[in-house]
Amino acid sequence: MKTPLRRITFLVGALFASGTALAQELYIYPAKGQSAEQLDKDKYECYSWAKRDTGFDPMAIPTATTAAPSTEKRSGGVVRGGLGGAALGAIIGDSSKAAKRGAAAGGLIGGVRQSSQNSAAERERKEWEQREGSNYANNRNNYNRAYSACLEGRGYTVK
Repeated sequence: MKTPLRRITFLVGALFASGTALAQELYIYPAKGQSAEQLDKDKYECYSWAKRDTGFDPMAIPTATTAAPSTEKRSGGVVRGGLGGAALGAIIGDSSKAAKRGAAAGGLIGGVRQSSQNSAAERERKEWEQREGSNYANNRNNYNRAYSACLEGRGYTVK
């Protein structure tokens, strides 16, 4: 199942798993006596400006910037290696004993190779998760800086 919802759910989970908090809420104080209505208006205008300026919308559901690597583990390395080894053993040794030895050696090599490929795919997946989590955190940080600058320019204290 490779739906966008699954990717989104996975990305949000990856963000938390990688230790990246989604976002810290900003505290906004009206330092020049602005009313609640003025605060709401300024917050919306600064949200719109920061979103436009950074290209990041904190209200949107996080999505991956690149396609996730496959999580499908491959199998059959032992069988393929065994068949290849048996065929090679039969050709080289010209006996059933040589074919059996070739099959055993081929199966062992095929199994080790398949395990190595699956480990590499798992490492690639973890690197992707960390990269996506880091991208999200950087984009959110840039948005927060722009949003804070806008509000501070309008006379608010932002922490």
